Amino acid sequence: MKLVPLPAFADNYIWMLQDGRNAIVVDPGDAAPVFDALARGSLQLAAILVTHHHADHTGGVAALRDATGAPVFGPAREAVPEPLTRLAHGDHAEVLGLRFQVIDVPGHTAGHIAYFLPADARSAAAGVPAPLLFCGDTLFSGGCGRLFEGTPAQMLASLDALAALPGGTRVCCAHEYTLSNLRFANAVEPGNAELAQYTAQCESLRARGEPTLPSQLGTERLINPFLRSREATVLQAVRNHAGLPAQSGAAEVFAALRQWKNDFR
Repeated sequence: MKLVPLPAFADNYIWMLQDGRNAIVVDPGDAAPVFDALARGSLQLAAILVTHHHADHTGGVAALRDATGAPVFGPAREAVPEPLTRLAHGDHAEVLGLRFQVIDVPGHTAGHIAYFLPADARSAAAGVPAPLLFCGDTLFSGGCGRLFEGTPAQMLASLDALAALPGGTRVCCAHEYTLSNLRFANAVEPGNAELAQYTAQCESLRARGEPTLPSQLGTERLINPFLRSREATVLQAVRNHAGLPAQSGAAEVFAALRQWKNDFR
């Protein structure tokens, strides 16, 4: 089973898992790239997974569902085009013999969910490059999503939950924001050797016109400031930048880090 990023809009990726006959797509904000991929591969659409309600993740859902009859799975507490199976933390989406675990990850939006496919017997039998994480706009390579609806404490807890997944997890983010995120990460941790190496790797990929994604969760733990907000180097950088007192709590530090990124140019 192949994992394929389908570019959409300026910098979105619609993720497709396909086995040569059937396909699953995640966050199809635009139906056209999906229809093109289905036609090129003579594929049937088996399911649509949605992480959150933003239009660049849901805009193609209705057209794809109506044309193919594929079932839609999405967040329990967000406005996603009906009909769909609504899912929350602890639920599962079962498609093509695969069992995706649902994780609540509020922060970017209030009801955002992620889908985690473990490296279990089902995944192995299907030849899936698991473990896989479809995290929408919660976690990016080198960064995280803006807090449009949730709180810093919620986003920090969501990222903690994702960071606890196996280090070999392939992180399928929904946007090619990596180089922009890494510029900020290097400003926060200029002495991080792993970050410098990863930045060079990603710059080389983009220079060749290739995606930087999926990334690996183990790498993100070493280079992503939003997964490292409790590390001494990141803590000190945030305190210096924002003038936070030493006794600031983890959520307050995270909020200041996110605001720094919002203002970063």
